[in-house]
Amino acid sequence: MSNDKVKEKVEGSNRSTADGGRLSIVPNLFTLLNLFFGCIAIVLIIQNGLMVSVDASGQQTVEIPQKIYWASVFIGIAAVVDFFDGFVARLLKASSEMGKQLDSLADVVSFGVAPGMIVFEFLRRSFAAQQNGLDINVIYLLPAFIIPCAGAYRLARFNIDTEQSYGFKGVPIPAAGLLIASFPLLYWFSNSEWIVNLLQNKWFWYAVIFVVSYLMVSTMPMMAMKFKQVNFKSLLPFIIIAAVAMVTAFIFGWLAVPVTFIAYVILSLIFKQ
Repeated sequence: MSNDKVKEKVEGSNRSTADGGRLSIVPNLFTLLNLFFGCIAIVLIIQNGLMVSVDASGQQTVEIPQKIYWASVFIGIAAVVDFFDGFVARLLKASSEMGKQLDSLADVVSFGVAPGMIVFEFLRRSFAAQQNGLDINVIYLLPAFIIPCAGAYRLARFNIDTEQSYGFKGVPIPAAGLLIASFPLLYWFSNSEWIVNLLQNKWFWYAVIFVVSYLMVSTMPMMAMKFKQVNFKSLLPFIIIAAVAMVTAFIFGWLAVPVTFIAYVILSLIFKQ
């Protein structure tokens, strides 16, 4: 190969790399929006704390401010933006190592720290409803932060694992974050008394912490929207999940989120990658 051709090839490669670097700014902006909305969610969770009221009989009532369910909305928006940053990166062929790391940092905040704060507030409410519950030692509430720790561990493992091209090991942190974000919406908009009572039970929240954290750090095979080949067999579990989500949403409203999450985990284990 002549020197001119070698030079032309190198220059072409450099131009391609530079163009990819410039284009990576677009998906990175989506990733930063994900982080931005996650920060808003955290502010909405911690803004007012618990509200305590006493009725005429002297009965104390403890309630979580309704603003917390707006945090769920912003976590949902962050999830939509998180989907589009990957979509845009693939569309523009602008994937980069920096984008990958930035995405993980944003996900820790939006789907780890913010959901962990939701669990923290609901645990506070669960204990505050008990006699002298407002004086509970904070150590009983700290397990809520196992969730962001588990999420960060899972993301770090994903970033260095080269075997997760067509599937995941452990539940993805956005799925875990959306599950927890659905609980405030269930609490305020469900007409079922048993659901409201369940979400006021501290043992339910400890179970959520354990199960969700374990599913994230486990190496169980989980499905991803990445296929070696697109056919009916590979699409079938996603068709089932979509059907479960739509039917459950139509009948039970926000309960569709935890039901769909459970369906995702079960079908991932049945249709192993």
